[in-house]
Amino acid sequence: MNAQSTKSRGAATEATWSIPLSDVLVDSVIEEAVTEAVRSGWWSMGPRVSELEREFARFCGSAHAIAVANGTAALHLALLAAGCGNGDEVLVPSLNFVAAANTILHTGATPVFCDIRGPHDLTVSPEDLEAAVSRRTRAIVVMHYGGNPCHMEAICELAKAHDLAVIEDAAHAPGAQWGGRMCGTIGDVGCFSFFSNKNLPVGEGGMIVTNDDSLAESVRLLRSHGMTTLTWDRHRGHASSYDVVRAGFNYRLDEIRAALALVQLERLEGQNAARGRIVGFYRDVLDGKNGLSMPFGPRDHVMPVDHLAVIVLPEGTRRDEVRGLLAERGVQTSVHYPPIHLFQTYSELGSKRLLPQTEAVGERLVTLPLFPHMSDGQAVAVTEAVLAVT
Repeated sequence: MNAQSTKSRGAATEATWSIPLSDVLVDSVIEEAVTEAVRSGWWSMGPRVSELEREFARFCGSAHAIAVANGTAALHLALLAAGCGNGDEVLVPSLNFVAAANTILHTGATPVFCDIRGPHDLTVSPEDLEAAVSRRTRAIVVMHYGGNPCHMEAICELAKAHDLAVIEDAAHAPGAQWGGRMCGTIGDVGCFSFFSNKNLPVGEGGMIVTNDDSLAESVRLLRSHGMTTLTWDRHRGHASSYDVVRAGFNYRLDEIRAALALVQLERLEGQNAARGRIVGFYRDVLDGKNGLSMPFGPRDHVMPVDHLAVIVLPEGTRRDEVRGLLAERGVQTSVHYPPIHLFQTYSELGSKRLLPQTEAVGERLVTLPLFPHMSDGQAVAVTEAVLAVT
């Protein structure tokens, strides 16, 4: 459905975009999967969640996949399972969604913001990570920006040298590969998001993957109040009571979202390919024109999955003016992301680290519309609008 049909069906929108930033396609298969889950009468975590965990683990090639309420919950549980807490520091790129830093604070640890490699590569710089390591550093959170894998060989070598946990924020990267390995399975633990604009869209939901049995056990306990058995276990007669062995949370996924996710997982490969074709077209038409550039050119041993279509404006360009002119043409845009260290909450932490690449590029990023069922005409209209206003 397009933005016009979304509005006509009662969605809360302020404007009707000719080309929305993101969109979901609802068809009879999705409707039937959700209807079946609703009619089952079992809506909380149960058999569909278990099936999704098995299928996602098989997709990633991981020993464990643990479904959770959202990507933020995945990050929080991963940090806790990795032992992050009071007095620790966690290295994290500032060019990132704020959830990465919020979850670090919620463990009691302190986020230490790190720089990106540059306008050509918006992933975290391994060299700046190394410069940020201190005796208090406990873990590194890397984010595969826009579905483009980080430089994991250097990052994993750094982590090994300093005995640090590596947590992969793979919210943008289901299906992306580095060196033939799925993103999310390269570090100690990987975190995925199923938010509505993600490559595997469900609305809310997330997944944690790991090959570490101890980490998986910790995550499963923390996900559901530290209880030793679940409601579904007791419903099936597999247990009659439970103990509480850790102070956990309610970070469970429900059956309805799991039903959606199972359908979307089957479609993920094709939808990733469709996104890649659109980003490839954008790159052919826009990269190098009117002073514009697009980060993440071809790299050896890397297979991205194009979650975002990002352009970098020329230096000195007034981004808000460009976005306003695109909005007048019906093209919705966004910014991924305002650097976290510049937000009030985090600037007050008093970090003295300089992040020149992040600050230079952060003012020039614009995210263009991207979703798998974009038409050729929509993609052409986006590029024509961009070239007309830059």
